[in-house]
Amino acid sequence: MNSDVLKLSNILISNHDLENFQELLELIRVFAQRGERFLQFDVKPEFPDTPEDWEDRLEAVFSGRI
Repeated sequence: MNSDVLKLSNILISNHDLENFQELLELIRVFAQRGERFLQFDVKPEFPDTPEDWEDRLEAVFSGRI
């Protein structure tokens, strides 16, 4: 396993104060802006507002498409 891969589970564990999916999107954007190159979706975010297309939305934010 490559240690350069940012895992979603680690983000959620390290930021347990996140309250919703929108806050997660904003945090993922910060990681991307800091130069992280790879994001692994190893868990589904369990927020009440997590959309069905959560992987696509996180990838879009991480890659700078939105």
